[in-house]
Amino acid sequence: MDATTVLAELSGNVATMGYGLAAIGPAIGVGIVVGKTIEGVARQPELAGRLQVLMWIGIAFTEALAFIGIATYFIFTS
Repeated sequence: MDATTVLAELSGNVATMGYGLAAIGPAIGVGIVVGKTIEGVARQPELAGRLQVLMWIGIAFTEALAFIGIATYFIFTS
């Protein structure tokens, strides 16, 4: 086995672990966004509609981080 093969194998494994770690951030972010929305609705039920819209926008932006993570996974493994 030469150094290039070892480096290619290592790069694939590190990219896989990197995506796994990158998925943790958006998961925590979505949990925080949903939790704070539930907390806000519990405090002011009349704002449930507005808070729900803002929650979905926040989830969309947070999930964009996961898509960036999976894109970098495919970039570095190819």
